[in-house]
Amino acid sequence: MKRFPQISDTEWKVMKILWKESPITANDVVNKLDGVVDWSDRTVRTLLNRLVKKEVISFNRDGREYLYYPRILEDECIKKENKSFLERVYGGDINLMFAKFLRHEALSEDEIEELKKILNDKEKDGKGRKR
Repeated sequence: MKRFPQISDTEWKVMKILWKESPITANDVVNKLDGVVDWSDRTVRTLLNRLVKKEVISFNRDGREYLYYPRILEDECIKKENKSFLERVYGGDINLMFAKFLRHEALSEDEIEELKKILNDKEKDGKGRKR
C-alpha cells in the first residue's frame, strides 16, 4: 500500500467484523451484520470488493468460498483516522480538541480517574509532544 486508504463509515462496520474474526466468508459477514444494519447480501459483497480494491483486506480461496481477512491492523487504522480527524476538525490542535470535549461531555468519576492515569503515565514515559 502506497498511501493509507480512506475507509468509509459503512466499510468500518465490515472491518470491525474482520478484525474480530478472520478469516471469514462473505456469508458469515452478512450473518454478523444481520439485525445490525439493513443491508442486502449484495451490499455487503460490494463493500468487501471495495475493501479488496483498496488493499485493506484480502482473501484466500477455499473451494468455492472466499475467506476474507484484514491486511491492516485495527490500531493502525484507528491511529490514522484519529490523526485525520484532529487535522480536519481542529487544525491539528490536540489541546483544543480535548478542551472542547471535556467542557461539553459529562464524565463519570471513573472516567476522570482513567484520564488522569493516562496523562500521568504519558508524563512518566516522557512520550509527551515537545513544543
